Amino acid sequence: MTSHKVQKDLCKASLALARLNYSAVVMAAAGGGGGSGGGGTTSGCGLKRRYAPRDQEEETMNQDQPSKEDWCGRIWNGMDLLKDATENKHVLPTGLEGIDTLLGGGLRQGQLTEVTGPSSSGKTQVCLHSASHAAVKHMGVVMYLDTSNSFSPSRIATIIDGTNLSDQRGFDLPPKERLKTLMKSIICESVFDIFGMFDILHQLEVSLLSDKVKSGGKKICLLIIDSISSLLAPIIGGKYPQGRSMMISVAMILKKLAYEHNLSVLVTNHMVSAGNGAVKPALGESWKAVPHVRLVISREHDSNICTATVLKHTQLASGRTTKFVIPS
Repeated sequence: MTSHKVQKDLCKASLALARLNYSAVVMAAAGGGGGSGGGGTTSGCGLKRRYAPRDQEEETMNQDQPSKEDWCGRIWNGMDLLKDATENKHVLPTGLEGIDTLLGGGLRQGQLTEVTGPSSSGKTQVCLHSASHAAVKHMGVVMYLDTSNSFSPSRIATIIDGTNLSDQRGFDLPPKERLKTLMKSIICESVFDIFGMFDILHQLEVSLLSDKVKSGGKKICLLIIDSISSLLAPIIGGKYPQGRSMMISVAMILKKLAYEHNLSVLVTNHMVSAGNGAVKPALGESWKAVPHVRLVISREHDSNICTATVLKHTQLASGRTTKFVIPS
């Protein structure tokens, strides 16, 4: 069996597992699946959650399968990779000068970036600034998945109010109207377990394929999950036999969404003990290979000055570091 065949089979198996996990979510939500699935709910992000009849769900899955197979099984040559790296992808600035300089402009579209660090190091602030900056620069819609009640609309409003908009066309509005317009382009959804995550990501994928996730005519450009470790850590500690497989399924779905829809995906992770007083990012070796870019940040005691260090990057050397300031 060729390595290409092995890669393709593994990818198809993981996607099948992701679908199986999602089916479990649907069954649980339907109370065991006794009905034919006519009902539905609307999520906080405006995506219609409808538990479709089995044949309709299978038809949708079968229609999506070829593109997923192509994405997983494709072999890239050097010129394909160079073109993808230099022409097809752009960056979304976070609005934090030090981080943007360190990353060569910001969060790369088509890739998954992880920000990790100890508690109160500034991870959520990086997420809030990234969301605000994308809104201010009119880059597109931001979807913010909040797993720990850390999303702060008042903080978003403060960041937006403190941003110079003199160079932005179309924002010669009164401050309240301007803030209202910008805030509408940030969509927040609360999710507190892995099954809810599968549900939301599935609905997001369907909506992206049908071109429904828009605000003011603009498409989603940034997906933020703060924090992903609070959802994944509980399922890989032994209670769930398929926990690690479910974690990898989430990873594959996120990277697929990033690549196929040219999104920047930003997730946060916490730190755990590595022994002898040292710490390391949570989620273990299986997750370590998932992010395209991995940053670890720390904050000086009683200060808004932070340090960011590159742990992993597709184009930059690991170990690069910079200081950045989180505005008050």
